[in-house]
Amino acid sequence: MAFLGRIKRGFGSTFSYFADSWAELKKVKWPNRKEMVSYTLVVLVTVIFVTIYFTILDLGISNIVRLITE
Repeated sequence: MAFLGRIKRGFGSTFSYFADSWAELKKVKWPNRKEMVSYTLVVLVTVIFVTIYFTILDLGISNIVRLITE
């Protein structure tokens, strides 16, 4: 019987976890469409700039290595 009690407690804590998670999700202030578009644009612009930066850095380092090895 102790084994079944532990299983019941395990499922109870699992259900409690999901119930608490659902309650927390209800408290979240979700962004509206305008905010979401602006956040998305910020992320895309940042990704583009970081990609350009690392591309230039990679090309520069590969040119330096090529000059050293030749």
